Amino acid sequence: MVDPYTPAPAPRSRASAPLSLSAPARPRRPRCLETGRGVLMAKFVLAGRADCPYYAKAELLADYLQKNLPDFRIHKITQHPHVWEEWLEHLCEKNKWSHTTSPIIWRELLDRGGKGMLLGGYNEFLEHAQLYYSVTSSMTTELMKTIAQENLETHVEKELEGESLKGLLSPLQVWITSASAPACYNLIPILTSGEVFGTQTELSIVLFDSKDAEEKLHILASETHDLVSPFLRSISVCTRVQEAFRQAHVVIVLDDSTDKEVYTLEECIRSRVPLCRLYGYLIEKNAHDSVRVIVGGKTFVNLKTVLLMRYAPSIAHNIVAVALGVEGQARAALARKLRTTPASIKDVIIWGNISGNNYVDLRKAKVYRYESAIWGPPYFSRPVLSLIFDSEWVNGEFVTTLRKLTATGQQLRGMLTAHSIATTLKYWYHGSPPGEIVSLGVLSEGQFGVPEGIVFSMPVKFENGTWKVLTDLKDVEISEKVMTRMTSDLIQEKLVALGDLINFQPYQSEADVALKNQKTALPTTDDNQENQRTSDEHQDSVSSDLIQDEEKDVVMSNDVDSSDLIPQTISEKPRSQEPTNDSEGKSVEQQQITLDQL
Repeated sequence: MVDPYTPAPAPRSRASAPLSLSAPARPRRPRCLETGRGVLMAKFVLAGRADCPYYAKAELLADYLQKNLPDFRIHKITQHPHVWEEWLEHLCEKNKWSHTTSPIIWRELLDRGGKGMLLGGYNEFLEHAQLYYSVTSSMTTELMKTIAQENLETHVEKELEGESLKGLLSPLQVWITSASAPACYNLIPILTSGEVFGTQTELSIVLFDSKDAEEKLHILASETHDLVSPFLRSISVCTRVQEAFRQAHVVIVLDDSTDKEVYTLEECIRSRVPLCRLYGYLIEKNAHDSVRVIVGGKTFVNLKTVLLMRYAPSIAHNIVAVALGVEGQARAALARKLRTTPASIKDVIIWGNISGNNYVDLRKAKVYRYESAIWGPPYFSRPVLSLIFDSEWVNGEFVTTLRKLTATGQQLRGMLTAHSIATTLKYWYHGSPPGEIVSLGVLSEGQFGVPEGIVFSMPVKFENGTWKVLTDLKDVEISEKVMTRMTSDLIQEKLVALGDLINFQPYQSEADVALKNQKTALPTTDDNQENQRTSDEHQDSVSSDLIQDEEKDVVMSNDVDSSDLIPQTISEKPRSQEPTNDSEGKSVEQQQITLDQL
C-alpha cells in the first residue's frame, strides 16, 4: 500500500497557471485551537486521483492559501488512477471514514497524533475556505482539465524516477539452478563482468541446488567473492525448496543432475516433469512479476522449456530456450572451411529441436571481412553459400561433424553453454545487433507453419527488452517433409511427458522404413554371420543413398538448392534398453515431496 504521507509532485507549469480566485486584499488569518500547551495550528491533507480536475482546483486554492498565510500548511498526495480506489478504501477503513470520491481532504493538528478530522471533498473544502478565509475559486473547466492532465504526467514521471532509483538501490536478483554443474563455473565470471546486464546494474546471485551439492556451492561462492567484481553485491547458496526464486528477476535453468538410472526413453522423458512442475510452481509463487527464465544445456532443452511454460503460465512469454550453442558450433565449422573467424559469420538459423532433430539453415548466412578478390568496408558481406563451392562437404562432412559433436556429448560443454546463455541474456536486456538474425527457442504460435504449442527454435530479434519472431523473412520456407521430421519428436516428447502417449516412436522417413524392412527380411543365424556382415555393409550404403535422395527431394520441394537447407539429425539418448544415468535424481524427489507439503 502506498504511504498516504508521500508528498505529491508539483505540476511542471503550475507557476505560470493563471489564478482565478476571489479573495480580499489580505486573507483572514485562520482560527487557532487553544490547548494547555499553547496555540496549535491546523494542517490540511489534500489527496486525490492524479487526473482529477476537482483535485487540481482544490490544489490551486490550497497553494494560494499556503502562500498568503504563513501559518497555513497543506500536505498533498496524488495516486495513480489505477490504484486510487484501493488506496482510498484502505485509508477510510483505517480511519473509520466514509468517502468515495476524489479528492478527499482532512485536517490534522500539528504536534498531535491521531487520525485527524475528515473535512470532506472538493465542495466542503471550498466552503471551508470561503467561511474561514473569505477566499473562493472560479477556475474554468478547461483550466481544471489542463492542470489535471499535467498532474497525471508529473505523477507518472515521478513514479518512473522512483523505480529507477529503487533499481539502483536494489540489485538484480539472479538465480542459477543446478549450480553445481560445470556450466555455472564458467557462467559466473561472465555475469559479474558487467557485459551482460550493464555497468550500472549490481547483481545478487543465488546458487540453487540440492542439499548434496551444498559444499560445492559454498566453494564456488567463496571463489566468486575472490573475483572482487564491482558489479557483484552478494552471492549466496540456497538448498531449501521453499525459499527458491524469491524476488528473482532472472532464473537460469541449467542441466539437472543425473544420479538416477532410467532404462527407457519414455522414463527419461517423464523424469523431467517433476522438476519442471516444481520450478514452475515456485517461480509463479516467489519470483518477481517480470522474471525472465532462460533454459540452457544439452538434454531435452525444448521439452523442459515447454513444461516450465505449462506450470508457470503467467510468465510463459518470458521463458525461452538457448539455441546459440548449436549456432556457434555451425559457425565454427563454416569458419574452418572458409579459413576465417567464427565471429565474422552471421545469420546462421537453427530450426527445430535444439537438442534433437534440427536444421542448420545457411540460406541467410553471411560472412564479413572475408579475404578474397572482392573486398569492401566492414559492413560489406557475402553469402556463405556463394563461397563454399564444395556442395558435398556441406551435405556430408558439415552435417557429420555436427552430429558427431552431439553424439559424443561435446556439443555443449560448460564454456559454450555459459557463453550462449550470457549472450542471450545480453541481447534480451540490451537488444541484439541491428539487422542480425538470432536463433531462439520460443513457444510456437503457428509461425512458418510450425504446429502451435511446442517450443521451436526459430529466427528472432531482440529489442526494447523483449524478443520478436522474424516472420517477415523471405525465402525461408520449409517443406512439409522437413517440418514433419523436426516437429514429430517434439510433439511426441510433450505427449509422453504429460502421459497422453505411452510409447515414443522416433520419426522414420520412407527411406528408413524401407531399410528396416530389408533388414527384417535378412537371416541372422550363427551359420551365416559372414553373409550378414556383408549384407549390413551393403545396406548401410543403400541407407546412405536413400537418405541423401530423400533429403534432396525434401529440399527441392521448396525449389531451392540442396545446399541451402542443411539437415542435422541428432539422436537423443537413450534410444535402447541399456541403462542410462539421466534424470533429476533423488534430491528432486525429495523436493517434490516438500512441494506437496507447501
